[in-house]
Amino acid sequence: MASLENAAEPEAWFKLDRDGRKLAVGGAWTIAESARLDRELAALNLSEHGAVAIDASKISRLDSAGAWLLLRTRRALEGADAKVSDLHLPELYRPLLETLDQPRKSEPRKSRIPAGFRGRLYKIGRTATHTLFQTLSMLGYLGRVTVETLEAFAKPKHNLRIAAIFQQIEETGINALPIVGLLSFLIGVVIAYQGITQLRQFGAELLTIDGLGIITLREMGVLMTAIIVAGRSGSAFTAHIGSMRVNQEIDAMQTMGLNTVDTLVLPRIIGLVVALPLLTLYADIMGLMGGAIMCYFDLGVTFPAFMRELQQALEVKTLLVGLVKAPVFAFVIALVGCYEGFQVERNAASVGLLTTRSVVESVFLVIVLDAAFSVMFSVLGI
Repeated sequence: MASLENAAEPEAWFKLDRDGRKLAVGGAWTIAESARLDRELAALNLSEHGAVAIDASKISRLDSAGAWLLLRTRRALEGADAKVSDLHLPELYRPLLETLDQPRKSEPRKSRIPAGFRGRLYKIGRTATHTLFQTLSMLGYLGRVTVETLEAFAKPKHNLRIAAIFQQIEETGINALPIVGLLSFLIGVVIAYQGITQLRQFGAELLTIDGLGIITLREMGVLMTAIIVAGRSGSAFTAHIGSMRVNQEIDAMQTMGLNTVDTLVLPRIIGLVVALPLLTLYADIMGLMGGAIMCYFDLGVTFPAFMRELQQALEVKTLLVGLVKAPVFAFVIALVGCYEGFQVERNAASVGLLTTRSVVESVFLVIVLDAAFSVMFSVLGI
């Protein structure tokens, strides 16, 4: 099956020895010869060989079409249960072959999911395993961020980026005031309306003000603000950092010797930790305003009377219980958002997938932490 060679431009050729142990390749494996080589290689019987060595040391020219044919031949041998022991290729063309072979190496191997009950067990086990590794990875990332945060505060002049921190406070705090204020106001209206409707049956409508104040300051203000921020700012963190990974900006920063935690993560964490307690206080005020307006129109309670009743029902610790949660929620939201951003693969679909995962994980952790705070405050009698 060997073809004649031309002194000026040798044609591409290949030859399989009699024992089927060696496939010799030579000549100019270029796009001009690719059609002929494709036909002749397709006619080659590759199903009766054990270990085969491909000797391509006599190749004089090689382009991407010829390299693809070499890779296809090697994969065909491997697919026919033939072990390719070695592939000898001039060093000049080896980077081209490795570049073309790289996408195949990065493709995940698809596992076959059993049917029926075993398939459901398989999915449960795979989800549990993924959750375990995700948790361990996030805990490791938490440790890294904690250590580098302490180092940054030890040398604030060199590591803390004050301008970036204020920028994050503006983006996550000031720019979020309209949506947080509107939703908190409407939630206050809803809580007051439901309270009036239920307590009117017992002639205790004024207790609506007490319940509104306690619920808003202890739970709903900080919880709803954290959920809004998780959907607004946490997703933005993931999408921004993920887009930087897709565009290889993260690799460029690491090549220049920049610390990605100091540059991208710490300003977002510190900015959100500062902004969320202030947003929570603002949400509490807007929620109480919504409830006050509802009480005025439904009960005829004036604003001064509303404030007197509220003052009798609330204590300073009621406000502090809600504000104490805010920095913890902010830290978790920022940490998850940045962590998922660094997990993005080099494709656009991964950005959307991990942005969604970031919001879901942040909201889940916020609610779990809120439940833990409630149990802790109950045990402490606060």
